[in-house]
Amino acid sequence: MTVVTQLSRTKISARKWLVAMPLALLTSGCDWVVMSPSGDIAVQQRDLVLISTGLMLLIIVPVICLTLFFAFRYRQSNKAAKYEPNWDHSVGLELLIWGIPLLIIIALGALTWTSTHLLDPYRPLGRIKPDTPTLANNVPVGNLVDKQQAGNGPNGAGKPLEVQVVALDWKWLFIYPEYGIATVNELAAPVDRPIRFQMTSSSVMNAFYIPALAGMIYTMPGMQTTLNAVINKPGNYEGFSSNYSGAGFSGMRFRFHGVSDAGFDAWINQVKQRGGGLNRASYLQLEKPSEKVPVRYYNAVEPNMFKLVVEQCVQPGKVCMSQMMHGGKGGGDSHAGMAMPGVNGGKGPQDTGHPEGALMKDANEKGSGNHWTAPADIKKDGANSAPGSQSNRNHTMLTPSTMPGTRPVANG
Repeated sequence: MTVVTQLSRTKISARKWLVAMPLALLTSGCDWVVMSPSGDIAVQQRDLVLISTGLMLLIIVPVICLTLFFAFRYRQSNKAAKYEPNWDHSVGLELLIWGIPLLIIIALGALTWTSTHLLDPYRPLGRIKPDTPTLANNVPVGNLVDKQQAGNGPNGAGKPLEVQVVALDWKWLFIYPEYGIATVNELAAPVDRPIRFQMTSSSVMNAFYIPALAGMIYTMPGMQTTLNAVINKPGNYEGFSSNYSGAGFSGMRFRFHGVSDAGFDAWINQVKQRGGGLNRASYLQLEKPSEKVPVRYYNAVEPNMFKLVVEQCVQPGKVCMSQMMHGGKGGGDSHAGMAMPGVNGGKGPQDTGHPEGALMKDANEKGSGNHWTAPADIKKDGANSAPGSQSNRNHTMLTPSTMPGTRPVANG
């Protein structure tokens, strides 16, 4: 009898393991860092996910339970179920069916509205961690930066650590302008100190993501995005690109170290002792596509390197976007890029050596303004002073005729 009982218990135990094994296999590869983050922004995002899921389950769970109940209660074999073929309406049931979902939708809408603003990545931090009082109460968002800039205060808030991030093919470049250093595929920050990331990309769009710290933020060439975050627990965390960007995408990973203030100072000194210099020439070499790049340090960075990357003018002699937009020469033609200068303040064509067409004229030169049919030297351009002449189409804009037999009127 004892042997039979023991065998029965063994069979039951084996069945339990067989049932639990698929669940263990399914969850063995899961990394729960998103649900157990170490930064306050990521914690608030996790809470948002949990609250939203809970509110939606208030509808989903009752619906599933009632579906199973109705299927069982009104099955064909249940003769005790009341059959009412003429029943068609119930005020109480309608209020229950529509009222509860409506209230949940309102709650989700209010939650989305507030969290969208409070968790805006461009918004300076309002607090350092959940158990710490806010940095400022009833203070406009723009003043939070000044509050943080004031230095270490009673709430542990200090001057934000500025980190400039450049997504390269296929590695990450981190520049610390305050310390004049840069690193490749390694990032560090003090615990409980606000961090302000300024991000861009050298070639294609990427996505900067440290799950333990904050949400995913895209990096785009020629543009700058911002992320404000804070790490609250010391540790060695993983960061990576969450947007496919080519052959080396899978190896585009880096380590993020959350350390104490003393540990951060030691890390800065380590970078300064072991690194080389980062200038335009070395950046252009680093920018070339490479995969699985090891950690690299730079103990000096050329001024405005990040700005040059954003404006895509690291290469010597290349015009920066700001110069193009303002019509600056920048080593090239003053009309480079999208610059479209006016025509001498409406006083006539500029003496630039080439004709100025209607699109290049000032607004007051069109319509009722003075009509300039050709540049100063008419013969040189092969044009004439007749407003309707076809040879002047490079310099004028004609209004279509509105009456039969009339000649078009020059407005350009």
